[in-house]
Amino acid sequence: MSILTLGLSHHTAPLCVRERLVLPSDRLASALRDLVAIPDVEGAAILSTCNRTELYCESDVTQSEVLIDWIARQQQMSPGDIRPYLYQHRGADTIRHMFRVASGLDSMVLGEPQILGQLKQAYQTANAAGTLGKVLSRLFHHAFSAAKKVRTDTAIGSSPVSVAFAAVRLAQRIFDDLSEQTALLIGAGDTIELTARHLAENRIGRLIVANRTFDRAHALASQFGGFAISLDELPLHLAKADILVSSTSSPLPILGKGSVESAIRARKHKPMFMVDLAVPRDIEAEVEQLPDAYLYTVDDLKDTIEENFESRREAAKKAEEILDVEVAHFVGWLRAQGVNTTICDVRAHAQELRDRALSKALRALRNGRAPEDALQLLADTLTNQLLHTPSLQIRMAGINERPDLVAAARELFQLKDPSDP
Repeated sequence: MSILTLGLSHHTAPLCVRERLVLPSDRLASALRDLVAIPDVEGAAILSTCNRTELYCESDVTQSEVLIDWIARQQQMSPGDIRPYLYQHRGADTIRHMFRVASGLDSMVLGEPQILGQLKQAYQTANAAGTLGKVLSRLFHHAFSAAKKVRTDTAIGSSPVSVAFAAVRLAQRIFDDLSEQTALLIGAGDTIELTARHLAENRIGRLIVANRTFDRAHALASQFGGFAISLDELPLHLAKADILVSSTSSPLPILGKGSVESAIRARKHKPMFMVDLAVPRDIEAEVEQLPDAYLYTVDDLKDTIEENFESRREAAKKAEEILDVEVAHFVGWLRAQGVNTTICDVRAHAQELRDRALSKALRALRNGRAPEDALQLLADTLTNQLLHTPSLQIRMAGINERPDLVAAARELFQLKDPSDP
């Protein structure tokens, strides 16, 4: 049984493709069970974020078309629509890929920490669905450990680089003084919390947090001196927003062109800076056609993110070296699993021979043999039975000119080289 990865990410697919392949969290468990129902797929986990959708499988599937067809069916797409954007990794390449993902080395924002939490959630979902095999479970835990080591032993997270940071940095370029602006944040997850923190550190004038669950919005807003509203109240407050940042898991847009157009009219065409960090998008793409709405998506933030990359790139070099060692350790463990069956078979065979020899010795005792004689019988019988087949095979190796097998036997039994004095 081998391990493989099949997926796409911001490296290979544009936002318009990535958002079509996002699997909502409420569908993941059923999708996983459907995935492991495919013949030769013994275990599976799915990582689905704004920047990537990846399948991790314990599988003997040799043709990736089976999995490509599965993804296409899940998302009601044609396989031909997604095939050009997909990548595939197997064996050690899968191990390295997951370790790099967990460590933030494969992220759009180099070294960002959020992906580790998302990978842990993918593990927990697969574990709860009962679709994790032994190897995948061990791989996830090793990935978490490797990511922690990278975070601890390098400066990969020292510079503030994230899509949230990039959004706020871009806002600072547009507005000279954030203390005079009102920011409206839609959502209450990690990205929005990080955005709120960066805005507060840059002394945003007023902060509004909107979320489907009012209590979560209130809990977040209260941390930074803002106030909360429900999504139903959004139309009443939209015109107040100079800066709007949205990041929810909604499968459909929350803001349409019409509602934004109405808000801009109410603002007397005062410009509105908008950043949509969600995938699928929270804000209809047509909003960018409005003359006073400046809409950015995650793919538009790359240049801003690039500025703080240099220090992280240096740390990433050391991180890759750490992962070289971690990958080698896991590959070693994986190879050891391949011989476990043989080890178990050898031990079972030895135990069977032991039981036969012991039974023979006990019969001798019951028949009046002296204990010393019975013990000697046990030792002789067990020795002969254990060594009969190996001795025969070594003799045949000599006859068939198999010095490699003879050398392996000497190594296996740790015998002294006959040529040594």
